[in-house]
Amino acid sequence: MEMDLTRLYLVPTPIGNLEDITLRAIRVLKEVDLIACEDTRTSRTLLTRYEIGTPTTSYHEHNARRKAGVLIDRVNAGERVALITDAGTPGISDPGFLLIRAALEADVPFEVLPGATALVPALILSGLPNHRFAFEGFLPPKKGRTSRLESLAEEERTWMLYESPHRLLRTLSDLSKHVGPDRQISVSRELTKKFEETVRGRCEDVLSHFEAQPSIRGEFVIVISGA
Repeated sequence: MEMDLTRLYLVPTPIGNLEDITLRAIRVLKEVDLIACEDTRTSRTLLTRYEIGTPTTSYHEHNARRKAGVLIDRVNAGERVALITDAGTPGISDPGFLLIRAALEADVPFEVLPGATALVPALILSGLPNHRFAFEGFLPPKKGRTSRLESLAEEERTWMLYESPHRLLRTLSDLSKHVGPDRQISVSRELTKKFEETVRGRCEDVLSHFEAQPSIRGEFVIVISGA
């Protein structure tokens, strides 16, 4: 099936295991004229695996406001452009939303392909109620962090955070302090990869588990039970 008149595509990529990509995503990445990547070097591994020779360009948090307009101009000039991130679905906790806004403002039609995201596997792995849940992305690193946590402490739904390895201990400590040491949480890392791990239990106990690790690696999804 050939591509339709849509010229901008948001294409999910695997969050770890390179087999977790759809046939449609591979086809689109082969047929577009340009792939905008969070990191072209990281994306090269995936593109090489599936023999995708499409030219690439960078699109990340440091150039997104300028580059979004450039990409929209290229689409309006007749090129077909796909946006991918290093892992997962573009537009979730990354600058992909700036390109979406630019497309809407310029009345440029776009498609969002379904695919990999760390949210759903981590939520299901947690074993916590998932009929209603809230996604909070990354916590503010400084201003507003405490007030956000104090507000979330009263959230009745299961809620979720993304976190990086160098801030995990701080976030778990803050959760224990502001949400409660006895709150049930689940922390998943390296999802779909060889060393995938999910740690469940009281917030205080999960913090102790990671404090005892010689090193902390991987990207994390933290799932917190509702109040």
